[in-house]
Amino acid sequence: MMNMKGRSFLTLKDFTAEEILHFLDLADELKAKKKNKVRGNSLDGKNIGLIFEKPSTRTRCAFTIAAADEGGNPTYLAGNEIQLGHKESIADTARVLGRMFDGLEFRGFKHEYVEVLASASGIPVWNGLTDDYHPTQSLATMQTVREHFGTLEGLKIVYLGDGRNNVANSLLICCAKLGIDVAVCGPKSLLPNEDLVATCMEYAKASGAKIEITDDVDVVRGADVLYTDVWTSMGEEEKAKERESILKPYQINQELMKRTGKEKTIFLHCLPAVKGKEVTEEVFEGPASLVFDEAENRLHTIKAVMVATLGE
Repeated sequence: MMNMKGRSFLTLKDFTAEEILHFLDLADELKAKKKNKVRGNSLDGKNIGLIFEKPSTRTRCAFTIAAADEGGNPTYLAGNEIQLGHKESIADTARVLGRMFDGLEFRGFKHEYVEVLASASGIPVWNGLTDDYHPTQSLATMQTVREHFGTLEGLKIVYLGDGRNNVANSLLICCAKLGIDVAVCGPKSLLPNEDLVATCMEYAKASGAKIEITDDVDVVRGADVLYTDVWTSMGEEEKAKERESILKPYQINQELMKRTGKEKTIFLHCLPAVKGKEVTEEVFEGPASLVFDEAENRLHTIKAVMVATLGE
């Protein structure tokens, strides 16, 4: 049994391929238990703090239900209602919360906040989303893909759109670690950070993954999965019109799905989606769309992270 007790979950950079697969295997096990109405007790007596600077549906519900399913006691902490970097430093807040809670989730803007929470609190801290990374989303994506295809080996995933956002960053890391061919496709101004790409290229050398970073949508040929996110992330609303004009060629529509050359290509999205923008309603509501399977799997993979790093 792999032991990850006491570790924080901030970015998939911090985990080996074997550890990522362990999260997925555990998520499958916990999902089966929930379907069979078997309650867990791994988090009995554990108090879980859930810090949210950004609004949330899937992340908040998943962490809350996951904690409760395993006997934990989740407490919601709105970022604007606690002293998070305002009247006291992030580190001081972390030291207080670390004496009251057994684990903390953070969903917010600056990635450095979750890093300070982890270093100063002395307890496991889980990244529910920052501007840089969204690692729990990548785990849910991988669980969904593996459930559908029966394997992760030999697959190709193509992300289209804003290629330098947190979802694209974490997907790139995860695929590179696991040996999955991955492409990030978007306008040249919205491609991933060069340092991150260089890091992932090193991961890919070890795993055998092929990484492509391009503005050419023909990269979708041979893809098993087409993936996208909203064109304008939280906090960037003023850029909506600009993004729409440059990202329109990267919309996932039925024509692009056919261009993969595979009849069984699936569509994924982290949600919420703006139908008619990054994806057409025809694709979103069509048989290739597994977005709600992926949304459900946020619960099971988040539960796996909590159980693996904090559970008894």
